[in-house]
Amino acid sequence: MNTRSLIAPVILIALGTAFLLSKLGLLPPLGPLFAQGWPLILIAVGISLLLRRLP
Repeated sequence: MNTRSLIAPVILIALGTAFLLSKLGLLPPLGPLFAQGWPLILIAVGISLLLRRLP
């Protein structure tokens, strides 16, 4: 399996785990962080998609 194809699922699993731990009270609330940081997430996804197309 290509390591590049593993990046997106690992990121999604990490985000899901972080949000779950936040809901359980084991991490500080992530809602405000996500509310302010979502544009950076979109930029990172866009850059990742562009880099995949490069040879």
